[in-house]
Amino acid sequence: MRDGRAAIFAAIFFVVSAVAALAQDVVLRSRDGTIELSGTLLGFDGEFYRIETRYGELTVDSTGVTCDGMGCPSLTDFVADVEISGSATIGAVLMPALIESFALRNGLEARREPVDASHFIYVLRNPRSDKTVGRFRIRVTNTDEGFADLLADEADIVMALREIRPAEVVRARDAGLGVLTHPNRSRVLALDAIVPVVAAVNPVDGISLLDLSRVLSGRITNWQDLGGPDAPIAVHLRDGGSGLAQGIEDRLLRPLRTALRADIVRHGSNAALAEGVARDPFGIGLASYSEIGNTKPLVLKGSCGFQLRAARRTVKTEDYPLTAPMFLYIPARRLPALVRDFLSFTRSDPAQIVIRRAGFVDQAPEEVPLDLQGDRFANAILVAAGNDGLVELQRMARTLSEMRRLTTSFRFEAGSAQLDAQSRSNVQQLARALEAGVYDGRALVFVGFSDGQGPAAGNLRIAGQRAEAVRAAVLAAAETADLAQVSVTTDAFGEAMPMACDDTSWGRQVNRRVEVWLR
Repeated sequence: MRDGRAAIFAAIFFVVSAVAALAQDVVLRSRDGTIELSGTLLGFDGEFYRIETRYGELTVDSTGVTCDGMGCPSLTDFVADVEISGSATIGAVLMPALIESFALRNGLEARREPVDASHFIYVLRNPRSDKTVGRFRIRVTNTDEGFADLLADEADIVMALREIRPAEVVRARDAGLGVLTHPNRSRVLALDAIVPVVAAVNPVDGISLLDLSRVLSGRITNWQDLGGPDAPIAVHLRDGGSGLAQGIEDRLLRPLRTALRADIVRHGSNAALAEGVARDPFGIGLASYSEIGNTKPLVLKGSCGFQLRAARRTVKTEDYPLTAPMFLYIPARRLPALVRDFLSFTRSDPAQIVIRRAGFVDQAPEEVPLDLQGDRFANAILVAAGNDGLVELQRMARTLSEMRRLTTSFRFEAGSAQLDAQSRSNVQQLARALEAGVYDGRALVFVGFSDGQGPAAGNLRIAGQRAEAVRAAVLAAAETADLAQVSVTTDAFGEAMPMACDDTSWGRQVNRRVEVWLR
């Protein structure tokens, strides 16, 4: 009997959360009637009950109990319900496109129902049974509001254009939502980028990251300092709660310990920002790559002559330094099966097509042949110094000439050996591909590169260590992969192929990377 009881409640685990506003009292009884739990129903995902009891919050498998009380849900007519809140950039276009595609591929009908200016619901219906099977409730605001809704137990999933901040991690953990920095609690949905833009009539074509930060902080206020006309610079940004705007402060100003100038022109949407800059001949804006409108994007340039443009491939590889991953944060609670299936769909090949069509950068790996990498090799030739530099360049050319570069790259957080958010997602993505046998019969080489600061020999050694660390992380994540079917090795070329100038911390960060090459 004791074993039977243990089996019935094997799925019970404790978490801490707020009591839902509309919760009702229920009684759960084991099938043999020997165990009874009474409490307040917090939720039901079609398989498990969540109830608040005198023992704390419990999650109970519905197959082992019966439910009595006015609040008991129907087991046969269950409707998966999920609240998704946060970034308007994600919620206005990308999320609806993914929900509609998911419904279509699963033989469901998706109907969009408006609620108010910032809320809408997707009702998913099974036409064969004429039953509603799911409701995706979308609240389109900004990243700050999304995290606030999650902490208030008013959202199940957060759409964010920046990484969760340390204070938010602590509050979420204290609220019983789990550690949201854990790989299972967050995922990169798609990729965007921060792009400096000006009006088409503006004669300036490029800007360095250092000068861009000086413009944002008010240290540069006249276009003449950037090679333009003698005119004041007006800075256009998204509203302060936007993840895009907050990402700009985190990436460009915080490393310099400076703050935004006071006279920023704020906009409530990406489209409004692009339109405002397009109309302002002396304005500069930091726009979403997916929505630059009629503005002119500026090239990011450096004192050494390197230039970087925001393009689909440079964003995907993080060669462009202002990439902006688009996150979903998911608390440590069980979501309905339909919602879990949707989240799995967002990582599929069909979903990557939807992401591209929506104007964002997908995460599907691409193989880039050598003949499309002429600029990178030209830069490598320009910086090759002395006989040792030429020898290493020749070795690199011989090694890589018969291979293709995979757009899945790995970079590191500033001043840290830890992979950045996009790269942590790439570890999982490449591991899943290895488990699926995508690269069976092929050779993968993790190739380490470094910046040019310090002795070349030391840089080469560090680049090799980074390549080994990334290789180990990917193989550890690929638990079910048959590694006998694929060769996975490492190599390193140190400072031989820089992507940016080494005269700024941003340039050095771009150059410290691990690439994946295929044979």
